[in-house]
Amino acid sequence: MTLQQAFLAQSRACTRLGSPFMGQLCRLLAQHWPCDSQIAQSFLRFEGDLGPDGHSLPLRLAGGLHALVLSDRAPMLAESYPPNDVGDEILLQNLLRALDEHAPFLSRWVERPPQTNEVRRSALLIAGAHVALQHFDVPIHLSELGASGGLNLMWDHYALVIDDMRYGPDDAVVTLTPDWTGPLPPPAHPKVATRAGVDLNPLDPAKKEDLLRLIAYLWPDQPTRLKMTRAAASVATAPVFAGDAIEWLEQRLQNAPAGQLHLIQHTVAWQYFPKSAQVRGHQLIAAAGQNATAERPLAWLSMETDGEVAGKNGAALTLRLWPGNYQINLGRADFHGRWVRWAYDDEKGGGTCEH
Repeated sequence: MTLQQAFLAQSRACTRLGSPFMGQLCRLLAQHWPCDSQIAQSFLRFEGDLGPDGHSLPLRLAGGLHALVLSDRAPMLAESYPPNDVGDEILLQNLLRALDEHAPFLSRWVERPPQTNEVRRSALLIAGAHVALQHFDVPIHLSELGASGGLNLMWDHYALVIDDMRYGPDDAVVTLTPDWTGPLPPPAHPKVATRAGVDLNPLDPAKKEDLLRLIAYLWPDQPTRLKMTRAAASVATAPVFAGDAIEWLEQRLQNAPAGQLHLIQHTVAWQYFPKSAQVRGHQLIAAAGQNATAERPLAWLSMETDGEVAGKNGAALTLRLWPGNYQINLGRADFHGRWVRWAYDDEKGGGTCEH
């Protein structure tokens, strides 16, 4: 995929995901890319797919531009960003000016891949944990793969509200209200005893520059996401270790404490692991599942892309439980947690037992 194709693909994806501003920005850069600029020269070192399924250069650059706005480095550019609404000519003029004036900053910024921590995915983690606790109602030993800044490790500090039902504390720092279709999750009282995550490039939300990177990749015309992320960052205390996810998981599985449910979670992360790591991860979790007992139960909760189903791109929600090797289809959700099509019915039960 060429750079122009990458910008156009990203434009369409952002528009489809509810960000017309990002759609406009990426379209303009596709149509008017400054080929002789410093940032264009820095992009030449990237080989292969430059688009959303590869290096994601459009998102890298858009994140850097948003960082300039959020950190007050580019006041003229900020005047073209939401909540302001400007036409193509003014936005393009200020984009090209920012690319020129802030080329060193942007060139450094795009060296690292996009990194977000979509807090709204915690709605699915809350609901999935409630299902797991119907089987093993004990404190949770929580492990997250691809945890970024660890915001979704704090889901027990958030509330999920579906119609008149509330799941989570009354004083939740974040309240999640996805468009929910299907049965309600079962009641439960989660208690997270220990929590930790792993990421190749973990971010610490307590650090100014790390928090800037987290929020810069949120789209400027979606202020609710910005507000939620800042709120979640205020309670983010879970350690996130730097390293290979599967190597870290192997140690984590070996050291899981007795009397707790070891809950492994990941959201739109597994797909980015190398195939060899995915195979190794499956083997490790399956082996740990075979050795699981009522005293040391294991749960694997995943939210990963499954392509387009019924005209909607989204992610499959799957829960596996041991002992028993139950595989439960929880439903599907939007990548950003905007909508949920829940399939699990507590009254009817659900899942298959595989031996």
